[in-house]
Amino acid sequence: MNLHEIEVEVRYLTTAEGGRQNGVFSGYRGQFYYNGGDYDGPQFFPDLTEGMLLELGVTVRAFVRFPQKRWDEFHSQQIKEGMDFLIREGAKVVGRGTVKKV
Repeated sequence: MNLHEIEVEVRYLTTAEGGRQNGVFSGYRGQFYYNGGDYDGPQFFPDLTEGMLLELGVTVRAFVRFPQKRWDEFHSQQIKEGMDFLIREGAKVVGRGTVKKV
């Protein structure tokens, strides 16, 4: 499957802030939420060692991957550099971020 990748900066909320109970690993599949909609967008952490757990409350660089066809038909007109977004699990916000590079 062809994918389009965007670079983001994201901070996953701590449990005390209402976020997850545990950190996340590269490949985490929380929903990428913007403009009122949730979208599949697995997150990958290029600066972490393979298999390393990302602790909650830390701001990191990440890549979010979308299917190329969906990117071309929809996201390419919607996602812009500097745009804020949320990471959600259902209706629960577990992370906040900003798009750095499309």
